[in-house]
Amino acid sequence: MQPFSNEEIAELKSRVDQIHQLLASRGEESSPAAARGGEIARNEAPASAGLLDQLSLSIQIRRIRRSHFGTAEMSGAVWDMMLDMMLAGAHGRELSASDLATGAGVPLSSGLRMIASLERRGLVHRSIDERDRRRTIVRLTDSGTERMASYFEKIGGVRQALPQLAA
Repeated sequence: MQPFSNEEIAELKSRVDQIHQLLASRGEESSPAAARGGEIARNEAPASAGLLDQLSLSIQIRRIRRSHFGTAEMSGAVWDMMLDMMLAGAHGRELSASDLATGAGVPLSSGLRMIASLERRGLVHRSIDERDRRRTIVRLTDSGTERMASYFEKIGGVRQALPQLAA
């Protein structure tokens, strides 16, 4: 999946703003919610604003992730694997390559390529399971753990800036 350029993101934001303005200019009388009852119509505008805040937050978080981890693809299945390894490490558990691929919903061959890419970047380390030498255990490296922790610290600041979404 190709990431959006800054121009494409600006265009999307502009379109979302236009839609928001269009909805706001319609007023309560012409909205579908008005036909269902006045109270629903009054509650519709904050929901729209909340949706826009959530969209904005999602875009900001994706941008932070891209800049924090560099040019590597850190979304989809790869990101799911990183999250699984972070959680497993926090609970003192081990995950195998097949566990990661299954959890990310990808075939083992694809999962192994993703793990190899993360290993080349110094974010994960593979080792043979001493109890079952057929299994490969994958863990975040110290650097990988530090990068994940600092990423979540950064997005924590973004979430605090939008307190209505933190709840």
